[in-house]
Amino acid sequence: MALSSPQLQKFLLSKIHCNYGYNKNARKEVVVKGGKGRCCSAIAIDVPSSLTSASGIRWGSIKLQGAREEMEDDVVIVQSDDLNGFSFAAVFDGHAGFSSVKFLREELYKECVAALQGPLLNGKDFKAIKNALLEAFESSDAKLLKWLETSEEGTESGSTATAIFLRNDVLFISHVGDSCVSLSRSGKAEVLTNSHRPYGNNKVSLQEIRRIREAGGWINNGRICGDISVSRAFGDARFKTKKIEMLEKGVEEGRWSEKFASRVQFNGDLVIASPDVSQVALGSDAEFIILASDGLWDYMNSSDAVNLVRSQLRQHGDVQMASEALAQMALNQHSQDNISIVIADLGQTDWQNLPLEQQNFVYELGQALATVSILSLGIWMSTLLSS
Repeated sequence: MALSSPQLQKFLLSKIHCNYGYNKNARKEVVVKGGKGRCCSAIAIDVPSSLTSASGIRWGSIKLQGAREEMEDDVVIVQSDDLNGFSFAAVFDGHAGFSSVKFLREELYKECVAALQGPLLNGKDFKAIKNALLEAFESSDAKLLKWLETSEEGTESGSTATAIFLRNDVLFISHVGDSCVSLSRSGKAEVLTNSHRPYGNNKVSLQEIRRIREAGGWINNGRICGDISVSRAFGDARFKTKKIEMLEKGVEEGRWSEKFASRVQFNGDLVIASPDVSQVALGSDAEFIILASDGLWDYMNSSDAVNLVRSQLRQHGDVQMASEALAQMALNQHSQDNISIVIADLGQTDWQNLPLEQQNFVYELGQALATVSILSLGIWMSTLLSS
């Protein structure tokens, strides 16, 4: 295992005790203080925020407002007897208001389950599962756009969504936007999703930029039409059903000229809700999954996140406390965004009795360095006093 970054080593050495307000007996609420002192609670449907499923998977979740003026993230975890041993979890990251998230946290799960009833119960036909999830996401987006228009509630609102169906042997991911899923295999981080952003030189970003331009859009300062920095999302009607209105409004606001607008020809939606769908086999080396919004990943890489969670689980085995510690670490890294995290411990690792070579020795190194620092300080003070 590679050593962690200096920031993680500093965190481990500092032995910070965060004000979690954690109550193991509480249902549906976990409170963590951070950012400007605001508190937000994780949402769980029909289950407490720290859970153990029938398959032995243990769940933890947390969402923090951070330094933002509004909380536009949400977290959903669902366990049901109708899912053939699967559990569902999703992270939503809203923008231009909370309206789209409010709609999706209820409707997306329903659409996915309705579309997956046959394929998911069989669990062997990935093509059918992929098509079902594509249908569910696109159907949810169409319903959301209609709801936003008829309800007049945040018509410019939008949201990313990364959803998983998890069983202890297999994981299905359906992903739109810039949240991320990371898997720990024997302590090694595997990033399982790619961010949908209209900037950067990676393969996915270049594909998104090409798609947007072919649809008649343009990129300005890493934003579609100088506005939005994610290229796949739910809602965002101004880049889908109301593109002409968006163009006309830009002329009125002086963002571009009427001559420029007259040359624009739209051939498709600039922002889409078509998800990347993937299947991941989970063997005996799979330890836990981290699903989180970009409020974590923009300030912390996947290796450091996995190392921190491993250290936490090795210390106390509590996945909820590990979720809270990871969120606090993002705050310590000066995250300015909303932070939403779901961690699923697959229940295949005996954290208290890991063989020595499998221990997260980054934490052990931090402990050793802390001891050395204390001893060095003592020697320095003794020398000072004796002189």
